[in-house]
Amino acid sequence: MQLGKTISRTDEAYRQLKDDIRTNRLAPGHLEPEPELAARLGMSRTPVHEALIRLEAEGLIQLIPRRGARVLPISPDDMREIYEILNALEPEAAARLAARHPSQAEIEPLDRATQEMSDALEKGDLEGWAEADDKFHQTLLKLHGNKRLAAFVGALFDQSYRARMVTLRLREPPIVSTAEHRVILEFLRRGDAEGTRDAFRKHRQRTSAELISILENYRLPHL
Repeated sequence: MQLGKTISRTDEAYRQLKDDIRTNRLAPGHLEPEPELAARLGMSRTPVHEALIRLEAEGLIQLIPRRGARVLPISPDDMREIYEILNALEPEAAARLAARHPSQAEIEPLDRATQEMSDALEKGDLEGWAEADDKFHQTLLKLHGNKRLAAFVGALFDQSYRARMVTLRLREPPIVSTAEHRVILEFLRRGDAEGTRDAFRKHRQRTSAELISILENYRLPHL
């Protein structure tokens, strides 16, 4: 029973710390000793340490002996590497999903996420839009069915999400991006693998160029 409680607390610490990092509540470069992290979370050090080991493996933090956990920064070069991988893997995963001719029930979560993007955009809720956008991409990977791919790309999503949140209000409202998701969704609905691949690739190439340009133009060498 005690082991189960420890695992549960580890998962809780992991989720809370990861969310704080993704949303920049724990900013890049933030360094905090493990005892202070544990006290802030209201937990013992063991589950917090286990959670930090997982976060380090995902490239979000660095554990520094006798100093604590440091949130790793992201540079424009980091984002280029991340998007190079996403541009190679995501369009192909989406195309393979389309080739399976997914049912309406399978596509419905993607449809819902796209509608949430539109609703958030109409309200001027950029954070809500970003959450719905992230949900769309995460859901598509899960529908593809390759768990290792979903885990690997999901870790890249977590790293890129921080940069996207920092630049969210430095770019134009994501009207074009929302429309591109609807185009991708329509190709998926038709079972058009080539159309899905092409639309997804164009979407990723455009958004990655936009984000990296903002990082460079606003002289944000490290986030």
